[in-house]
Amino acid sequence: MVRSLLQVLARWLGVFLLGGLVGAAGTVLHRAWMPWGVVACLALVLASAVLARAWVGLTGLLVYGIAWVVVVQVLSLTGPGGDVLIPAGQVVGYAWILGGLVMMGVAAFAPRAWFAGELTAPVPIDLDA
Repeated sequence: MVRSLLQVLARWLGVFLLGGLVGAAGTVLHRAWMPWGVVACLALVLASAVLARAWVGLTGLLVYGIAWVVVVQVLSLTGPGGDVLIPAGQVVGYAWILGGLVMMGVAAFAPRAWFAGELTAPVPIDLDA
């Protein structure tokens, strides 16, 4: 089935917004419950990155990743009142930033067969041999 350009752009916009939302939510919540907050946020990044790849493909994952990185980096800057959401020098902040990139890498290098959309029959095991 041929997809129209509008459908492709709508999907790219969807994964861009998803990446921005996950980046913002994770940046705010990753220090909430040590260490489980960062673990939950990284699990969210992995799940949404796999969703982006399954829905749009590797280009969708790239668009998702760009949005995630931009939002996380902008929110890591010092705010107008001097507040910082990702303080420099704290391990949990580095775990959030680098761990999120690793989770997107895991989604990018997951086997292509997981995203093929085709069911394959299991290989029968010959117990008589």
